[in-house]
Amino acid sequence: MTTYEPNTNNDTLPVSVITTCYGRNRHLYTLLASLANGSVQPAEVIIVNDDADAKRLAQYELNIIKIPTFASEHVHNMGFDIGRNRNIGAARASHNALIFLDVDCIVAPTFIENLYAKLQAHPDALLMGQPRYLTRPLDDKEVSQLHQNKLASSVLNTLSVLNPYRDNFECQESATMKQSNDYGAFWSLCFAIMRRPFGIIGGFDTSYVGYGAEDTDFAFVAQAAAIDFYLTNDVVYHQQHPVYRPPLNHLESIVINANRFYEKWRHWPMAGWLDDFANMGLIDWQAQQTTLIKVKRAPSSAEIEAAHYPDAPYV
Repeated sequence: MTTYEPNTNNDTLPVSVITTCYGRNRHLYTLLASLANGSVQPAEVIIVNDDADAKRLAQYELNIIKIPTFASEHVHNMGFDIGRNRNIGAARASHNALIFLDVDCIVAPTFIENLYAKLQAHPDALLMGQPRYLTRPLDDKEVSQLHQNKLASSVLNTLSVLNPYRDNFECQESATMKQSNDYGAFWSLCFAIMRRPFGIIGGFDTSYVGYGAEDTDFAFVAQAAAIDFYLTNDVVYHQQHPVYRPPLNHLESIVINANRFYEKWRHWPMAGWLDDFANMGLIDWQAQQTTLIKVKRAPSSAEIEAAHYPDAPYV
């Protein structure tokens, strides 16, 4: 674990921001720049499983704590273990208020300030911010402007869209948060929770491997524990990167995780993707089945290539 120089800005809040990444340094540096340029700054930013350049990290006026795990510990053959890494970050956090951000987020200027205030008002709840998805990667000039705190939010708003397949907080709503009973709508891209309810949930279930379902499981445990779930209008911008529709590149881990989830909850997660896989003849699955999924065949390289959407804003 490495700690870099703490920020010198007095406008900080006692909140730990936790992110995890490997090989995504361009996204990471942009996230850090947005945190440094916020209306307030988090007291610490914990980066788990990071391969970023130490000199580059020291340039940000943030209290950055780096916890490397990728090279020094066993990694499951499914690859990057996001749930386990988030748990590591939460265990290391110095503060009770925890904000989790995916590495490809850019926070709006008031995101930390406003989400922290809502968390203080609802300390026993699970809060999720509002993602907006950039329709293209920021170019070098825009990245430079963002680092200099000269890229207006209006530019990011123009460049981004809402994901119509998710439960969005509509811009025209006068309220700044609303309670939801649809725990399946939880998305771990950007969320806040206090240490106590995070402990009640037990963190992320690390029996999920690779890609898919670990955040839905987290939300289902929260629901079972009667932890309220709120959507808020606090915006993060998701940095665009190529996706697969459906995510054939994650077929194996999606099937393993779907089976794990069904065994635990008697409910199928990721049903849209499973339906796509079944229609392609890749798996034997239908929505009402009570037996575990079996993979019938692997996708061909041509099928994977056809599912590749380099310019899509979201999966």
